[in-house]
Amino acid sequence: MTVAVYLSLYAGLLLFAGGSVWRAWRYARLPLHLRWELYPVPHEEPRRARYGGSYFEEQEWWRKKRRGYLFGEWLAIAEEILLLKSLRESNRPLWMPSFLFHFGIYLEFAALALAVLSELTQRAATVAAEATLAGAFLTLAGATLLLIRRVTERALRNSTAPADFFNLLFFLAAFGTLAGGYLFRGPGSASLAGIAHGALRFDRGVHIGEGFGIGLMLVSALAAYIPFTHMVHYVAKYFTWHAVRWDDRRSEPGSQIEMEACHWLNAAPTWAAPHVEADGKRTWEKIAAGAPPEVR
Repeated sequence: MTVAVYLSLYAGLLLFAGGSVWRAWRYARLPLHLRWELYPVPHEEPRRARYGGSYFEEQEWWRKKRRGYLFGEWLAIAEEILLLKSLRESNRPLWMPSFLFHFGIYLEFAALALAVLSELTQRAATVAAEATLAGAFLTLAGATLLLIRRVTERALRNSTAPADFFNLLFFLAAFGTLAGGYLFRGPGSASLAGIAHGALRFDRGVHIGEGFGIGLMLVSALAAYIPFTHMVHYVAKYFTWHAVRWDDRRSEPGSQIEMEACHWLNAAPTWAAPHVEADGKRTWEKIAAGAPPEVR
């Protein structure tokens, strides 16, 4: 059991990290986006961001040096990641289940980090144990509520794929086993901090309770699985924000934007939509310059 738990922890972390990097690399190589023209942009100066203004309002803005406001971006990112701000504003009934679900996962990552650091202080080991249980129960509560909503609400049910049910059930099984195994582990069974220390040294003498060990292996398998599903939105959001929603760079002669646009205008797309007539032979330039089929 001990060796199996160690191997699953290492494999889960490596696949989660490697899969996340791979998905980020894939997103970074996608074609140049179309500008959304959405405001406010968080890196705009505060006085203009307050009402959704832009540096384009200034006279002869093209002659002036562009100034960024990184604190605004970091604040917006923190509000979105930690508080799911956009979901709270646009769909309040769905916000609470999602908040519980995501915050529980954040606590589990915090518990793992504290468990590794607990060798420096006993207090970290105690907090790691508390965070493990709190994170597991919050994730279970959020996953249960999300599952109920997907089953009972027609609007969500119509847009729910079988994979969505599988993913939520996977979370329930993994974190349910983890919480139960931790609460009812036998005398002498290692805590999360003890297992983390043992894994760092590959100490096979650490005793891991069977239920807790199975829970750790299931959570590790879940971590390895996530980057290869649509749940990888934690990576996609970065590109949605920075490369689409917040990209208000100006296109100038010889700029990176101009070079990318010229490159993709010469690409020959193969979209399935018949009205685009993207057969893999006509370039974007020819498609964009021609009239749609129904207009001809």
